[in-house]
Amino acid sequence: MMKRRAFVLSAPLALAACTAGRDEVLAPQADIDRVAYVHPGPKRLTLMTMKNTGSGNGAHTGLLINASQRVLWDPAGSFGHSSIPERNDVHFGITPRIEQFYLSFHSRVTFYTLIQEIDVSPQVAEQAMRLAIANGPTPQAACTTHTSRMLAQLPGFESIRQTFFPNNLSDVFAKLPGVREREYRENDADDKSIAAAEIDAALTADQ
Repeated sequence: MMKRRAFVLSAPLALAACTAGRDEVLAPQADIDRVAYVHPGPKRLTLMTMKNTGSGNGAHTGLLINASQRVLWDPAGSFGHSSIPERNDVHFGITPRIEQFYLSFHSRVTFYTLIQEIDVSPQVAEQAMRLAIANGPTPQAACTTHTSRMLAQLPGFESIRQTFFPNNLSDVFAKLPGVREREYRENDADDKSIAAAEIDAALTADQ
């Protein structure tokens, strides 16, 4: 098992993009069981697309999966903390607070997050979680490729085709029946390390 830094976001990054590329990370099952979070309400898939505020170009894709437990798939992303167990880009224990940290980290004066959610059956949500975990570590810049490929395997998502571009995926996702969308914006400076330090301090204080 690979040990990770307390907070992998501590180095300044220029873009909110799926450029990290991951080595294999396998949190022990005991750690996952300890933080497992069951979210109330319908089973749901939430596609999160980080977009440039100036050009509107998509830079990163993430997927929040509310299944038998709530997990965050952040393929080739840079989000992570020692208090959030991870298995190959799938983060466990995603409470509303951790979700907010994820959004705040990616959203700043130069980038905002498009949030698109769709309610699904428990079976589809569970299948999505299993496929995300089975995907393994995502190569650099392949966040949308892997997310679109996974979604296309789910019943009701057959209209999705594998694509490299975040905006292509979000545009097709928006056409699915029942999708609701909103934008999340912050006006923080264009320096991820500032948000990373604040999130690190908050999560470390909880340990």
